[in-house]
Amino acid sequence: MASIKQRGPLQWQATIRKRGYPTTCKTFDTKAEADAWAKEIETEMNKSQFVSRKEAERYTLAECLDRFKNTHVQTLKNPQTEIYRIEGLKKRALSRRIMATIQSHDIAAFCEERLEEGVSANTIRLDLAILSKLFNLAKSKWNMRSLENPVQYFEKPKLPSGRDRRFEDDEEERLFEAIGDDFEFRACVTFALETAMRRGEIVKLKWKDVFLERQIARLADTKNGKPRTVPLQIPAVNALNSLPRHISGKIFPSYNAGQTLSKKMQKACKKAGIPNFRFHDLRHEAISRLFEETDLDVMEIKEITGHETLQMLARYAHLRTERLVKRLNGAKRGEAQAGA
Repeated sequence: MASIKQRGPLQWQATIRKRGYPTTCKTFDTKAEADAWAKEIETEMNKSQFVSRKEAERYTLAECLDRFKNTHVQTLKNPQTEIYRIEGLKKRALSRRIMATIQSHDIAAFCEERLEEGVSANTIRLDLAILSKLFNLAKSKWNMRSLENPVQYFEKPKLPSGRDRRFEDDEEERLFEAIGDDFEFRACVTFALETAMRRGEIVKLKWKDVFLERQIARLADTKNGKPRTVPLQIPAVNALNSLPRHISGKIFPSYNAGQTLSKKMQKACKKAGIPNFRFHDLRHEAISRLFEETDLDVMEIKEITGHETLQMLARYAHLRTERLVKRLNGAKRGEAQAGA
């Protein structure tokens, strides 16, 4: 049976003692709330459906985010991005809520708040991915067995269509004019266009990973964790040969992080008058050229780019209609440039 006792002038504590179950108690603002909770818990016990809510009602989301960061995220290969996202979540009002009280409508309100701030749908989805992992882990490993994952009942924001930005008209020439005599960045942009490598892969590349005589680069640290070997076309080899050897062993030592390259590209594009072009768009351009200008089949291109699925590879290939027309008219790959 449940006992309801007043604790001070403004609180009521409900305590339930039943054989075979741990003593369960909770404090409420009103006696009516305490009575309702006690009846609900007793009903669950009578039906053998009771699961202790003690752990889920003890910790806030912020406290669990810290635990998640220290026990799970720190073990990841590249934890820094997840840590940054967790610290951002801890600044939200939602993080002060007790875990057991967070429902799907709270997740919806959080997403609405983020959208009003102007963040992208993908950023919101990444935030939700962390919250979902956290709730699942808390339920399965942290003894919060009563906890439900509120994210699983919420429809996530739809992602916009993938970017399809490529060089238009004389934009490539104008970009290199804007780069001028910055030989390292010039070589970096050329290397990206000729290899289709990811931004993060480029900044991590070291001379020991490159074999210029064999025209290959070996990538041990990739986005999907699978090492691969990338063939180097002659312009890529020439770009590397134009660079001095740095004591750090890095090929592009000025760029310690991908964001540095992005800012450099943004500045160069602004100078060249090229709107809405990012460093990552060089990968789109490079992959599209592999389809347009070489005789490699789709599986060979997939090996070069490091995509896990053909569906993901297809998102990066944006073929020019002019070239498709020429192919339909009998031209082979690379025989005619677009607009020629």
